Amino acid sequence: MFNVAIDGNVGSGKSTLAKELSERLNFKVLDTGAIYRGIACYYKSLYKTEPNEKIIEDFVKNIKIEIKFIDDKQHVIVNDIDYTPYLRLEETSMMASTISQFKLIRESVLSLQRQFAEENNCIIEGRDIGTVVLPNAQIKLFVTASEQVRAMRRYEQMKDKPNSPSYNEVLEDLRLRDYKDMHREIAPLKPAKDSIIIDSSNQTLEETVECCIKIIKKKYVENSN
Repeated sequence: MFNVAIDGNVGSGKSTLAKELSERLNFKVLDTGAIYRGIACYYKSLYKTEPNEKIIEDFVKNIKIEIKFIDDKQHVIVNDIDYTPYLRLEETSMMASTISQFKLIRESVLSLQRQFAEENNCIIEGRDIGTVVLPNAQIKLFVTASEQVRAMRRYEQMKDKPNSPSYNEVLEDLRLRDYKDMHREIAPLKPAKDSIIIDSSNQTLEETVECCIKIIKKKYVENSN
């Protein structure tokens, strides 16, 4: 199978990029961030306190994670509850960033990710795909953009929703999540040594997609020969 690993900072556009690439290349796509958000939703339904090692140890003992594709949309089902409608809430993202730091949580997702890659020509995006999940992926992309550009993108997505945060609040939240992702003890966010850096700060989505398609197609042809 041919695997493309996409990692990157929060708000870098990697989810949108992965979706566009999968449609044009006819590859399946797995959004791993959505899996952690689904787990975060389930955690919040059970606990009102911040997680610690003991709580997480008990939590993962009875967790069942399923990924289903309904009308080509990825659904995250945890213990028979479909949390897909709640995955993009800001509070869900913050809790996902917190619980994803725990080794037991990451181990519970790892086998699911690798099985998906073994069964499909696919694109998997997240924070540690090229470094931990798929270290042997044929293509590794690390997508980034300046924090100001990333914050504005997220602000534009949320500004028309009730109780939406200000641009400055979005920027501060993004900086906090960047710091957490890059400094966590388990699988910190960083480019793999053989990653291709894709900086989309001054590119349109179409320009970024076209750049990545050229990279992937070249490698795919090489692997086919």
